[in-house]
Amino acid sequence: MSADHVKLVLDAKAILGEGPSWHAAQRKLYWVDIVGKTFHQFDPATGHNEQFPVGEYVGAVVSAGANKVMLATQSGFQAYDLVSRELTPLVDPESHQPGNRFNDGKCDSRGRFWAGTMEIAETEATGALYVLDNEASCRKVVDNVGVSNGIAWSLDETEMYYVDSLKKLVYAFAFDAVKGEISNSRVLIDFQTEQGFPDGMTSDAEGMLWIAHWDGWQVSRWDPKTAQKLASIPVPVAKVSSCVFGGEELDTLYITTASKGVQPEQMAEQPHAGGIFAVKPGVKGTQTYGFGGN
Repeated sequence: MSADHVKLVLDAKAILGEGPSWHAAQRKLYWVDIVGKTFHQFDPATGHNEQFPVGEYVGAVVSAGANKVMLATQSGFQAYDLVSRELTPLVDPESHQPGNRFNDGKCDSRGRFWAGTMEIAETEATGALYVLDNEASCRKVVDNVGVSNGIAWSLDETEMYYVDSLKKLVYAFAFDAVKGEISNSRVLIDFQTEQGFPDGMTSDAEGMLWIAHWDGWQVSRWDPKTAQKLASIPVPVAKVSSCVFGGEELDTLYITTASKGVQPEQMAEQPHAGGIFAVKPGVKGTQTYGFGGN
């Protein structure tokens, strides 16, 4: 599949576009601009993009009801009312680490919010992966994380996949969907020979993983059973940050990108850095879940 198939759907010019999630009932794409300290609600049918300023780094956004979302921000997990535009802090598991921030996150099928942290300076593995349970209690499940990133699950929910971008590794864990627990960590994919760093991730209806390549100009498809790379779709931006399936049939892959660190002389080669792109890769995706089952 050539880059001609990839279409720019929103010239957002985000500094660090990330964390896309598809709201099926609203038929809208939620995404964040981490460094821009905003999250967004994009309507592909009209092209309208609504911006919600947060006032601090925001690494992930997930639905939490009709007019509410849950955010993973620099100061922890927070609820946000889309009507009143009010933030309600819930828990900050790393209040003792002001040099860290939340980066990426996703809900499992039971509505638990999994989100991880990273050092803002991106030098040491001071981050961790946390789970915000439905009753808003928070647990740490992985320690010594470099840059916490993409999360996905196997179709039968017996495995969870997790990206540490700084270490250039994709891990697999045994997953207990009832208890929301992970165990038996192992390295699934080593990105040392790949172009760029593994970043955001999603899964398709065939159980394959789609991984965004930061500094790699592509999204790639992998078989988690064999750890083999199956395909790659070129994206006309170097810093490809994440992807999620959306659309009525879940057959459109939405791709977020970043303009962070792109020098003026490089913009001619990638004028739409920070934009959101879409492609129909010929396979359908899996459902995006909200917090608490919403």
